[in-house]
Amino acid sequence: MTTLLDGITSAKVPTDRLTAHVLEVAGREHGEPVVFVHGNVSSSAFWQESMLDLPERYRPIAVDLRGFGGTDPLPVDATRGVRDYADDVAATLAALSIDAAHLVGWSLGGGVVLQLLREHPALARTVTLVNPVSPYGFGGTKGADGELVDAAGAGSGGGGANPDFVARLKDGDTSDESPFSPRQVLLAFYVKPPFHPARLDDLVESMLTTRVGDDHYPGDSTTTDAWPGVAPGTRGVLNTLAPGHFRLDDLDAIEPKPPILWVRGADDQIVSDTSLFDLAHLGRLGAVPGWPGEATHPAQPMVTQARAVLDRYAAAGGDYREVVISDTGHSPHIEKPKEFSAALLEVLANG
Repeated sequence: MTTLLDGITSAKVPTDRLTAHVLEVAGREHGEPVVFVHGNVSSSAFWQESMLDLPERYRPIAVDLRGFGGTDPLPVDATRGVRDYADDVAATLAALSIDAAHLVGWSLGGGVVLQLLREHPALARTVTLVNPVSPYGFGGTKGADGELVDAAGAGSGGGGANPDFVARLKDGDTSDESPFSPRQVLLAFYVKPPFHPARLDDLVESMLTTRVGDDHYPGDSTTTDAWPGVAPGTRGVLNTLAPGHFRLDDLDAIEPKPPILWVRGADDQIVSDTSLFDLAHLGRLGAVPGWPGEATHPAQPMVTQARAVLDRYAAAGGDYREVVISDTGHSPHIEKPKEFSAALLEVLANG
């Protein structure tokens, strides 16, 4: 069990889809709702400091996605992209009688928040994206416009996960004996080394709440003759972000258009134009054999893709601000909480 900080409360919320686990701040039931959505292989526990940093006028709520933390581990239908997750969050807000909220999403949660914005724009007072997944998903695309590298999505989906990490996650490994243990992955990639989170043990325990298997993390996969030999399946987390299932490049069409804050660590190695989790970039580095070359399989420019989509949002009358926090990795809310909270409060005040 992840330790709750003083002032944080935990509850199960029955909805018409599943029973969701949420964290809140005691005594804030009547404030403006600020809903925090965590990333992959994590849980609501990663948001506790950010929740406590918000002023009294706000009601912080952190939701566990299905298959993470304490929310029901229902199977994930990846053919719907991240809609299972987004629909669960919408149902949780409805069960809490919340019809509008400030939405904050980190990594995978950024994609979930964008899906909510796309389908329920009136629900979002403001949107904050924290090192979000590209609007074109993770893996299998190239260029600023998210062109598919392969029609079947080769190079994306459940087959792209490191099997040693998956096995250690399943076994509940809390050690630091391997670079593929959850603890070492967190220290190497969730944050920028040599940063060491004060609640490291709690964050590792949060990672270990991830359900492992074809219906959850990483999901199923298929084989293909196209490089690198794996293509997306139809179930589980990583397949929700496969480009054939996930595409959110038409945000410029929504109305109303709430203010968007895009905050990211300058040295992120997960969501990057040269991501160390992108098989194409790993192929370029020689870590995945048989790479066909730059002409056909360049690294996915994840940050460039996000900026192109948000630029179109602004050109269509929306407003967004990009904040880049220096000397920071994938988790600015953990690594640089003061800078993160300052940027968040600024956008909240505009909603």
